[in-house]
Amino acid sequence: MNQTIDTSRLQRGRAALAAIDGEAGEKVVAALADIAPDFATYLLEFPFGDIYSRPGLNLREREIATIAALAAMGNATPQLKVHIAAGLNVGLARAEIVEILMQMAVYAGFPAALNGLFAAKEVFGAREEEA
Repeated sequence: MNQTIDTSRLQRGRAALAAIDGEAGEKVVAALADIAPDFATYLLEFPFGDIYSRPGLNLREREIATIAALAAMGNATPQLKVHIAAGLNVGLARAEIVEILMQMAVYAGFPAALNGLFAAKEVFGAREEEA
């Protein structure tokens, strides 16, 4: 690795990722190990070590914003699914996630809302199968 690693950022990032995404987040980091290990470190340090770890919003509120943003983008379905699961992990109810995604019809259009709702349906179904 070419960069100097700030272990406190990395440690904060690992802790935040574990709290938010659990095993799914670790799978993303592990999947990057053989192609872009530096990027895996950046992922842990910046979004999770710096941003998710900031005061001001709790993890539940941050996941509301993240789900809305990813749904509005319309081209980030794999990440949206991870964050819908993360939303459930940090206390969002399924009905709240559905409402967040329906709200996107107003600002991002019906296709983005539909895609988000179908992603949520998949995540909810997978959760039911695991239970």
